[in-house]
Amino acid sequence: MTVVDTVSPLRLSHLDALESEAAHIFREAAAEFERPVLLFSGGKDSIVMLHVAMKAFWPAKVPFGLLHVDTGHNFPEVLEYRDRTVAEHGLRLEVAKVQDYIDDGRLRERADGTRNPLQTVPLLDAINAHRFDAVFGGGRRDEEKARAKERVFSLRDEFGQWDPRRQRPELWSLYNGRHRPGEHVRVFPLSNWTELDVWQYIEQEKIELPEIYFAHEREVFKRNGMWLTPGEWGGPKDGETIETRSVRYRTVGDMSCTGAVDSTAATLQDIITEIAASTLTERGATRADDKMSEAAMEDRKREGYF
Repeated sequence: MTVVDTVSPLRLSHLDALESEAAHIFREAAAEFERPVLLFSGGKDSIVMLHVAMKAFWPAKVPFGLLHVDTGHNFPEVLEYRDRTVAEHGLRLEVAKVQDYIDDGRLRERADGTRNPLQTVPLLDAINAHRFDAVFGGGRRDEEKARAKERVFSLRDEFGQWDPRRQRPELWSLYNGRHRPGEHVRVFPLSNWTELDVWQYIEQEKIELPEIYFAHEREVFKRNGMWLTPGEWGGPKDGETIETRSVRYRTVGDMSCTGAVDSTAATLQDIITEIAASTLTERGATRADDKMSEAAMEDRKREGYF
């Protein structure tokens, strides 16, 4: 005689549990804040965030728009994906352009050509101009030690700055979004995900990604141990040789500081196998802006960066 267990609760897989947590965070924030917005660059973390958000509110539309801070040095493949996704799903997208700030003198080009640190002012201006009180970001605690300090609901002061001493406890997944006028909250639905979780979820959900994430032949040059893409931003310099290699990107951002990795991983399963064997975080391996100092990310976060 077969005994059927009708008492045990439904057991979610690891990925389903992460998705459920992220969906809960989206719904909590949508209910608590008046004007939330989701940062969407066309990178894999923002793509996964948007995918979970659409599932969380289905069959209704996502009840908030998207915001992208465009450095002007973004990868064309990623911008094409961003615009196509917005058009396909009928989403609202605001774009804050670093180039506009350079053109009118509000920002100055850096000597190293890197524009990633210049994103802070356009981001904060966009938040203030549109009165966004909650900003969803794809930051994960496994990426970098400063991000490991973040709460899911991360309070920012009236200047958009982050103070780790003002972080609130989040026992039993209870989130406190209370803030004073002029302050806002950064919300991180993927906080407890790892890079491997993200890739396994992309495979499970059959999510389309920009081709730049898969191995392809590309012209690159080496600077400070990283393979960078040539471009108008200032590379290569004298003595830096361009060569064609089979590479892919683990993370995408400003071309001047986002490095490719040597790879032949052309499928999702290949990438998952590669990530599972890696001993370096994606930012540690591919982001030059995080190597400016020991506390580079934390310093930028205190200024208002994500």
